[in-house]
Amino acid sequence: MNSESTGSVLDRPAPPTDLRLTRTSKRRSATDSVARVAVTLSVVLALLPLGWLVYTLVSRGIGPILDPDWWLRSERYGGAANAIVGTLMQTALAAVIAIPLGILVAIYLVEYADAGGRLVKVTTFMVDVLAGVPSIVAALFVYAVWRTTLDLPRSGFVVALALVLLMIPLVVRATEEMLKIVPRELREASYALGVPKWKTILRVVLPTAMSGIITGIMLAVARVMGESAPVLILVGATRAMNVNPFDGNQQSLPLQMLQEYNSGPSGYETVWGSALTLVIAVAIVYVAARLLAAFTGPRTERS
Repeated sequence: MNSESTGSVLDRPAPPTDLRLTRTSKRRSATDSVARVAVTLSVVLALLPLGWLVYTLVSRGIGPILDPDWWLRSERYGGAANAIVGTLMQTALAAVIAIPLGILVAIYLVEYADAGGRLVKVTTFMVDVLAGVPSIVAALFVYAVWRTTLDLPRSGFVVALALVLLMIPLVVRATEEMLKIVPRELREASYALGVPKWKTILRVVLPTAMSGIITGIMLAVARVMGESAPVLILVGATRAMNVNPFDGNQQSLPLQMLQEYNSGPSGYETVWGSALTLVIAVAIVYVAARLLAAFTGPRTERS
C-alpha cells in the first residue's frame, strides 16, 4: 500500500505554470532594461559637454603653459606666476577668515541653539540669503563700504573680504550637515562620563565629522578661486609681483584672463592658458580635499 501511494505521488502531473507570473516577470525585465538604457544615455549626454570642454581647454591651453616665457614674462601683465601668487594669497586670506567663522556658526546652530529660537531662524535665513548672493553683489557691497564709506584703497585684502562673504555660507552648510549626522549616542556617552559639552564637541563631535567638514571647506575654497567679479572691482592689475595683499594692486588669474581677452586676437591663446592653469589649481584643491578626508576622522582598529 505504501508503494502504491508513493507511485501515485510520483506519477502525479506537475502543476501548470502561472502565466500571469511569467508575464509580470517579462514586463519587469523590460522596464528594467528601458530604465537602464535611459540612465546610461543620461550619463553619456552629461559627460559629452564635459569631455568636450576638457579637450578644448587642454588642447588650446597646453601651448602657453609649456612655454617658460609665458610664466615669467614681465612685458605683459607680469606672467602667469604673478597671477598665481595673487590668486593663492587672496584665497588663503579669505579661507583664514571664513573657515573659523563658518565652523563656529555651524557649531552654534547644531549644538547650542534652540531649534525654534528666533536667533536660529534669523541666522539660518541669512546664511541661505548669502548662499544665493551673486559674487558681483558681494563685490559691490564691499566696494561701497571700503571705498565709498571708508575711502580706503583697493588691494588684494579687499578682494579676500568679498570672497569671505561667498565662502561663509558654504562652510556653514557643509559643517552643519556633517555635525548633524554624528550619532547622538556619542555625545550622550561623553556626557555620561562627565565630559563638559565644549570638550565633547572638540574631542568627539568634530573629529567624527572632520572628514566631511574638510571636504566641504575645500569645495568652498575651489568655488571662490575662480571668481572674477571681486578682482575686477576691488583690485587693480600690476606687472610686478606683489606679495603684500594689504598694499597696492595685485594680479590674479581671473583678472589676467580678462586682460588677455581685451588685448585682442593676439591674446586669445593665452586666455586658454590662464583658464587651464586655474582649472589645474582647482583640481589640486579637490585632490587635497580627498587626501585630507582620507587621513582624518575617527579610525577603527582592525583585528
